[in-house]
Amino acid sequence: MTVRNLITALLMGSSLLAQTPDEAWPTYNGDYSGRRFSGLTQVNTGNVEKLALAWATKVTSGATGYGVRISATPLMLEGVLYFTSLDNVWAVDARSGREIWRYYREAKGDMPRTGNRGVALYGKWLYFVTLDNNLVSLDAATGKQRFLVQFADPKQLFFSTVAPVVIRNHVIIATGGDSLDIPAYIEAHDPETGALQWKWRVTPAKGEPGFETWPSEYAAASGGGHPWISGTYDPELNLYYVGTGNPDPVGAGQSRKGDNLYTCSIVALNPDTGKLVWHFQVSPHDTHDWDAVQTPVLIDGVIDGKPRKLVAQAGRNGYFTVLDRTTGKNVLTTRMLPTLNWSKGVNSAGQPIPDPAKEPQPDGTLVSPPTSGATNWPPPSFSPQTGLFYVGTNEGFSLYYLTDPDQQPQGFAFREAGLGGNKSALVAIDYRTGEPAWKHYWRAPGGPNGILTTAGNLLFTGHGSYLIGFDATTGKTLWHTTMANALTNGPLTYLLDGKQYVIVGAGDTLYAYALHAPKPGP
Repeated sequence: MTVRNLITALLMGSSLLAQTPDEAWPTYNGDYSGRRFSGLTQVNTGNVEKLALAWATKVTSGATGYGVRISATPLMLEGVLYFTSLDNVWAVDARSGREIWRYYREAKGDMPRTGNRGVALYGKWLYFVTLDNNLVSLDAATGKQRFLVQFADPKQLFFSTVAPVVIRNHVIIATGGDSLDIPAYIEAHDPETGALQWKWRVTPAKGEPGFETWPSEYAAASGGGHPWISGTYDPELNLYYVGTGNPDPVGAGQSRKGDNLYTCSIVALNPDTGKLVWHFQVSPHDTHDWDAVQTPVLIDGVIDGKPRKLVAQAGRNGYFTVLDRTTGKNVLTTRMLPTLNWSKGVNSAGQPIPDPAKEPQPDGTLVSPPTSGATNWPPPSFSPQTGLFYVGTNEGFSLYYLTDPDQQPQGFAFREAGLGGNKSALVAIDYRTGEPAWKHYWRAPGGPNGILTTAGNLLFTGHGSYLIGFDATTGKTLWHTTMANALTNGPLTYLLDGKQYVIVGAGDTLYAYALHAPKPGP
């Protein structure tokens, strides 16, 4: 794809972005599918051991008292990398790591100083959300601010971290927040002006479908469900798929009896209108803080010998779910963890059946997985070459204590006591069966910080301060390197001047790797 065609794709939201372009990484997941798969083969299983550091650049923040943590996935277009951390946006040269410009605006309000997932591109403009809930547009060439539009009130304790998604002339964003008993919503804004185009509330109002799954207007209105991770998009179906967060109050279900739609769900929205087309609730009536925001990955696969348009999610609740992405009907639901114990199985619709005995109790309840989940926000990957879905998992147990047994609890209503001994693994799942093809157990707890697969039959991911290259088919370790800090984002790759780079962030530093060119002889 030429750069001109790529910019057209970014403007039109077309099928050109159904696959990651070789000479760019233009969206949070590389393309609209969420697969984080690249067709590049220059670096492959036969030569990955020659991968070496090409450059590293350490960035500094305009803020005092807060360090930089690059949890965003950088975007790359026309030789420039764009990425964020808290109140900052950077543009750096993709060939050398040299800083081109930095934008800084300090967030206002009392909110957790958490990460930011990154920017979106629309032609020559950038978009990102601030921690204090502003949609900001910058000129990509200069970093100059074009507009700033507030979409949620930080005084109500909203805070936002999502990387926007651009579909044609819609910049799609979402609210963030946790244990705050505030409503969650997804919005689309005009890329020219920032004006609001539509808003979809995660929890329905009285009279709307799904309201019957809440006991009262108050419970629904304060039900949370914040969708703080970017969704995916099918240009042929014109559907935007996104996972929603956990219901509020967190960990206490006595004031919100029912399934609590549309929290902990995969939803398909029309990006032109914001109308809900279908939904699938991954965790009905969640009481363990297991949001379902994990990336819904689009797979064009084969089930029972027939081609199917699918969407798959590895869930924080410990289940792997595959749906028909046209209808939302369940294709399969399987357990990812051998330790999972919170449900009684799966119902006829493919949904887990919560076990009331595993809800938090004043004297504690033993539950697997822990609150951090079987997996979490770091993005998975799917390789159409191997047919495998790759995700980091954590096997473990915690004691869940109900700390607010009142009939009208508020906020974070439970406490967790971890029991240690967690086993973490990189798992390759066959999407057709939901069964693991292979597992790589780590020697220390902690899952990968995002996964990248390539047509070179490689899988790149990080564990602690190590960046590791695996054979994507077998799970064999082929290469690794170490950094000064723990990895904090998912790797990406691109081809520039005929050279393939692999990029990853670790703390305040961005690292670039490429094949080592041997020095010419005498």
